[in-house]
Amino acid sequence: MSLYSALTTSVSGLSAQSAAMQNISGNIANTSTVGFKRVDTAFVDLISNYTSNKSAQKSGSVLTNSRQTNTVAGPVGSSDTSTHMSISGDGYFVVYEKVGEIDGQPIFDGTPLYTRRGDFTLDQDGYFVNEAGYYLAVIELDDATGNPVSSVPKPTTFEEGFMAAEATTTITYEGNLPAVPTTTDTSGSLITPGTGYTVDPTVGGAGVVQAQDETQFLSQTISGGAITTYVANGENASVQLRWGKTSDSPDTWNLFYKSDSTATGTATKWVNVGTDYVFDSAGSMTAPTTNVTITAMTVDGIAMGNIILDHGGDGITAYATQTGVANMNLSQDGAAAGEQTSISIDNSGAIVANYSNGKSSSMAEIILASFDGDNYLARESGGAFRATEDSGEAILGATGSIRGSSLESANVDIADEFSKMIVSQQAYSANTRVLTTARDMLSEVMQVIR
Repeated sequence: MSLYSALTTSVSGLSAQSAAMQNISGNIANTSTVGFKRVDTAFVDLISNYTSNKSAQKSGSVLTNSRQTNTVAGPVGSSDTSTHMSISGDGYFVVYEKVGEIDGQPIFDGTPLYTRRGDFTLDQDGYFVNEAGYYLAVIELDDATGNPVSSVPKPTTFEEGFMAAEATTTITYEGNLPAVPTTTDTSGSLITPGTGYTVDPTVGGAGVVQAQDETQFLSQTISGGAITTYVANGENASVQLRWGKTSDSPDTWNLFYKSDSTATGTATKWVNVGTDYVFDSAGSMTAPTTNVTITAMTVDGIAMGNIILDHGGDGITAYATQTGVANMNLSQDGAAAGEQTSISIDNSGAIVANYSNGKSSSMAEIILASFDGDNYLARESGGAFRATEDSGEAILGATGSIRGSSLESANVDIADEFSKMIVSQQAYSANTRVLTTARDMLSEVMQVIR
């Protein structure tokens, strides 16, 4: 009887709208949940009878399915926490759930889970854990080579440590020498062999400046800057440099470094690096054409070894300037020993340790997982997902990229959810009216029978 069908159809409508309201309420409740993926509702009509007579076909009942939005990204905002991260594009963080402890160390469930929730921080044991309690799985990198030590991501502890000192091997040295240097020598600005020097300090001579000749040397040279360098045991030495012009035709300069600050008398105080720097009329360096290596460099008793002066090809020029002094930029590749000060996530997905000496090193790599059927993943509490037969196995190496110091918000639009709620409420009320009307009609039938 069609009237009874109307009753059951109205009940299915009430059930369907209740399910829709449940999803809507869950979405609204999780508006502020990091990485949350809203659940939409799909309505499916259910035909209870079949007939080949097209004009006799009737509308049926209704069922609902939950429609996942795992591939719909939420808005990304910046975070003040350096270990927070978000994913741009495809991918999920690989995480594990803690199931217990042995000797104070966490024991993990053997099945990986997947999440877009990136609010990770370091716990007391040095593991990355998000606010839902899931542990981040990463691939460790070798300290020496930076290469991965495995191909399977797993939870790893990151403990505070120290970075050994790095010996300076290269000084990057670029800048401009004045065409006419400003010196204090009243007899001329050139370093002239045999004039005022016990030994010839130029490249063609002894190549050193004795302590007793330093006054004359300083009056005929200009400062080339200074930089702190390091040796393997962490000792540092201040390398002081000076330029002296030895010829005007062609423009020729010699570079010196102070080897012994305390030298007196005939002891060597400054050493020539052993190369004539030659410039053409346009101020471009014509020699040397490659980098200069200072062999067995020693500064104030500290043996630096062979030091490369990297001029970047034509990084030294000799253009005319109003000041008559050298304008040089110096940097070097060494570092003192350093204590770990913080851990951060860079935009390549590397976990980076930062040290007090200004250096940093990548300790691990975060690998993202992807799926052929994202919307068929099984939901777990805390914004995590589990792989299913329909989603397919996880594929490591997703195309998405990681952004550090940021978080992905829920992909819930409050205005849209309110709109759906109003529609669902009206449909629910309409179904109750159908149910009430069918009841009244049945009562009329019962009155006729009586």
